[in-house]
Amino acid sequence: MSVAKPGRIAYINARVVDPASGFDGPGEVLTSGQEILDIGSKLFDGKVSADTQVVDCQGMCLAPGLVDMRVQLREPGEEHKESLKSAGEAAVAGGVTTMVCLPNTNPVVDDEPTLEFVARRARQLALTKVYCYGAVTKGLQGKELAEMGLLSKAGALAFTDATRAIADAQVMRRALQYAATFGLMIVQHPEEPTLAGGVMNAGEIATRMGLSGIPREAEIIMLERDIRLTAMTGGRYHAAHISTADSVEIIARAKKQGLNVTCDTAPFYFSLNELAVGDYKTFAKLSPPLRNEQDRQAIVAGLKSGVIDAIASDHAPHDQDSKRLPFPQAAFGGSGLETLLAVSLDLFHNGDMPLIEVIRRLTSGPAKLLGLEAGRLTRGQKADLVIFNPDESWKVIADAFKSKSKNSPFDGRPVQGRVLRTVIDGRAVYDVLGAAQAPARLTAAKA
Repeated sequence: MSVAKPGRIAYINARVVDPASGFDGPGEVLTSGQEILDIGSKLFDGKVSADTQVVDCQGMCLAPGLVDMRVQLREPGEEHKESLKSAGEAAVAGGVTTMVCLPNTNPVVDDEPTLEFVARRARQLALTKVYCYGAVTKGLQGKELAEMGLLSKAGALAFTDATRAIADAQVMRRALQYAATFGLMIVQHPEEPTLAGGVMNAGEIATRMGLSGIPREAEIIMLERDIRLTAMTGGRYHAAHISTADSVEIIARAKKQGLNVTCDTAPFYFSLNELAVGDYKTFAKLSPPLRNEQDRQAIVAGLKSGVIDAIASDHAPHDQDSKRLPFPQAAFGGSGLETLLAVSLDLFHNGDMPLIEVIRRLTSGPAKLLGLEAGRLTRGQKADLVIFNPDESWKVIADAFKSKSKNSPFDGRPVQGRVLRTVIDGRAVYDVLGAAQAPARLTAAKA
């Protein structure tokens, strides 16, 4: 598939938000072909050359494209739930220009051919840039280590057993030791399996609803163990989608000790609590489960303090047959790509964090963790951008998602923050305002 190369494009009258440089203010960006040519507060002074396309941002925010470090793609193997194409379309609609997929496909990404298939297919689609995690253990079975060295050479950014915890302490110890020799990161789903047989957060609400509970301690115990193993091995450890107050404290303590420990969370865990399960709503059946209000507030505080390094969508697409079941039988997981930015902006609108810090957790934060040349606005960098109106209100309608998956716990929720244009390698791959024509002008006003 051939893709036309873009020419010179001047983005003017923008509020440029670039956490990597700490800049947040009026600015302009010039791209040429696939790269950012220049960036500054007054590049053009009202004069743009005739061969340059103009995009008037009308005061809207221009930021690096979002870097989503936790996405389940389902291709190969379960394309009826999601495909690389549908996930790519959903991602660009949500302002995501780079996503990293979990290895729990069929076949599992535990060898070079499968990893290369995903990378090749993503290049053909020419939508969001797609990178892969490699599996820590063969077949995600938690027993025998995969060939992490070879997978790393083939392009795997880090290693995880996806939605399965590496439960065997000896296997985790060996994984951390082996990965440390290559400087690689182990990403854990921190949940003790023997405590995780329930379907929602353990507590009064689960008891009243007659549902089996997953105690907070399932996450806490696994984290405590893993931090000890990280200290023992000198490895690099990342905890995915943390959801409890104790988890924030454990990670903060480990960082103070100088351990190479990081973590992320998802919008589900700072914007919703267990009450969202409501009348047995299976769209709110997530892994880890939605916790109580005190835990939700602690996750917000962890983001605010910087203990939590990144926000990921935790996109887990399912078909209707997997979700429209009695609550105990329904699959875990929610669709998150198209709501990632808007729901994360709640942190800004509620006064919890400055806008630049919210964008940091979505761009340069995850990019730094994964060693990616992404998530920043720099001369010579690839022109991966998102233009968005942080104030525009809209209601989440899951049936309107680009994703094949409509299982969003945010369905029907009012949000603020709409993506107007997503640019990858200088190309506008998503544009609700038809700004692809020259001269292109974004004409939306703030809501």
